[in-house]
Amino acid sequence: MRQLRGLCAFALLTLAALATARPKAGPEQKCKSGPVDLVFLIDSSRSVRPHEFETMRKFMIDILDTLDIGLNATRVGVVQYSSQVRTEFSLRAHAKLDSMVKGINEIIPLAQGTMTGLAIKYVMNEAFTAEAGDRPKVPNVVVIVTDGRPQDRVTEVAAEAREKGIEIYAVGVARADMTSLRAMASPPFEDHVFLVESFDLIHQFGLQFQDKLCGMDLCLESDHGCEHICESSPGSYHCLCLPGYTLNDDGKTCAAINLCTEGKHDCEQICVSSPGSFTCDCNKGYKLNDDKKTCSMIDYCSFGNHSCNHECVSVLNGYHCTCNEGYRLLDDGKTCHAIDLCVEGKHDCEQICISGPGVFTCDCNKGFKLNKDKKTCTNMDLCNTVEHGCEHQCVSTPGSYYCICPEGQLLQEDGKSCGTCKSANIDLVLLIDGSKSVRPQNFELVKKFVNQVVDSLDVSAHGTRVGLVQYSSRVRTEFSLNMYHTADEIKAAVMKVDYMEKGTMTGLALKHMVENSFSEAEGARPASRNIPRIGLVFTDGRSQDDITEYAKKAKEAGITMYAVGVGKAVEDELREIASEPLEKHFYYTTDFTAISTIAENLKLNVCPAAEESQGEIEVKDPCACESLVEFQQATMSSLEQLTQKLSGMTARLEQLENQLLSRK
Repeated sequence: MRQLRGLCAFALLTLAALATARPKAGPEQKCKSGPVDLVFLIDSSRSVRPHEFETMRKFMIDILDTLDIGLNATRVGVVQYSSQVRTEFSLRAHAKLDSMVKGINEIIPLAQGTMTGLAIKYVMNEAFTAEAGDRPKVPNVVVIVTDGRPQDRVTEVAAEAREKGIEIYAVGVARADMTSLRAMASPPFEDHVFLVESFDLIHQFGLQFQDKLCGMDLCLESDHGCEHICESSPGSYHCLCLPGYTLNDDGKTCAAINLCTEGKHDCEQICVSSPGSFTCDCNKGYKLNDDKKTCSMIDYCSFGNHSCNHECVSVLNGYHCTCNEGYRLLDDGKTCHAIDLCVEGKHDCEQICISGPGVFTCDCNKGFKLNKDKKTCTNMDLCNTVEHGCEHQCVSTPGSYYCICPEGQLLQEDGKSCGTCKSANIDLVLLIDGSKSVRPQNFELVKKFVNQVVDSLDVSAHGTRVGLVQYSSRVRTEFSLNMYHTADEIKAAVMKVDYMEKGTMTGLALKHMVENSFSEAEGARPASRNIPRIGLVFTDGRSQDDITEYAKKAKEAGITMYAVGVGKAVEDELREIASEPLEKHFYYTTDFTAISTIAENLKLNVCPAAEESQGEIEVKDPCACESLVEFQQATMSSLEQLTQKLSGMTARLEQLENQLLSRK
């Protein structure tokens, strides 16, 4: 086992050496290959940690050090991407290495999603253009560095880029998906696809990439005589040793480094050496801790044969039993017996004594409260002594209370608030399209449409809650479900929303809604309360990303989805978003000025008790019936009486149980 651990460490260190051994090229070692237009496309999504981004930065600089940089030689551009794409500098921006290195060091990561397909399309259409510095009849090369799975489609756009003559190298790090890398890269894959375990090993690709640009490798084409590793440089080579070895004076052979002998270890008891590495072990009677360095005495209790009722305590070469607090150890040295202070009469509770092993607490009968001394009890009126939360009126009963509402209103599901049937109690999140195709004047109509919907709702903290999300090429929560508690506050906030412009990433917006907008952190009430969750998506055009996955996930999460489309909205996409039946959840109009009619129709689905009268739509109030109010009050009274009877029976059963225990 020690030898196996040593070999594993040896292999990992070998990879590290291969990644970092190449020395920095001097001016005389510059690659003299033909001119190339080279663009680095680097992933700066949130999963790339700051120190990993620094490794990517150094990786690019190290490659540039080996290239003949110049406007008539090798031109280099850098583009970074996450959920958006940004050119850091173009192919024509820098003619000298120093200014190019400065530009790389000034890059600030975007730290968002991973839209690799969007980034490839951007490079194809923007980076390799004459305006950006691309030269005709000069090879176009893209090096994509990513650590994750793309959140959009890459296969088609990568194929289009390759058809235009762009050679693509795909470098995946750590969590990268090999299938996605192969979908992006140029053939043959063995020359263009690289997957390394960490950012620290990314230089493995750098070595091979430099060799492809710089030509002959003397390590492969000469009898170099290196015992371990031959490292090529333009027109020359030198020998290196694997990790754990040092180069001898002859410059070719290697000698193993024994860290145990040299005292370069931190093992507490035993050091086991391997070339350039070591593992720790322990003396007999001890075991190695999780830190793989220190040792602990063997726990005999862990063998499971001690028979202790509660706790087993290991000692050198044995063990003994102990009991938890409130228990005493019997004469057999293993069994524990609970100490019941209530049964033994060692308490001073006025009404109820609740026993625990070795401890007790006092409680009171139904309709009484425990005083500050935690022993005596006082009769109480809960409506006057607790924060009952009743919106209208609180009615006290012995040891309890209930809420009632004024005539013509019903008690809501929370048992405290009152409401008419103007709208149901719902958690409603509206996703509005802020893409550039909407245009500013129409965006104002969209905001008025949102406020018409809000006017049809009973907005309150305990009633209907409303959240608003705007999306274009990115997604922005304008306000969450728990930010505003009145319709006027919401309508004022809606009118202050700024128009985003840019693209139409409807799939990204649906993802944000499912994963964030309906979370309890953003004000959604717990699913256990069965408050309906409703999502309303408003759009005027085709989505630039895939909506299928998160349209399905929204419905699987119990969200009722409404889809409202205007103008160039794609009806098939709207139908895919909308819940069944489609005729109640899907709306479309060709003109922004007609969306007010959709807002009126939406009221019918939120509060469906509506009738047509003389060609006009009249929304009835099905709850404003005296019989329903009387039924509510009668039901509450019956339930309260039943609760009182059950409480009395529970108290009586507790007294009988205590008496039985005392007889034992």
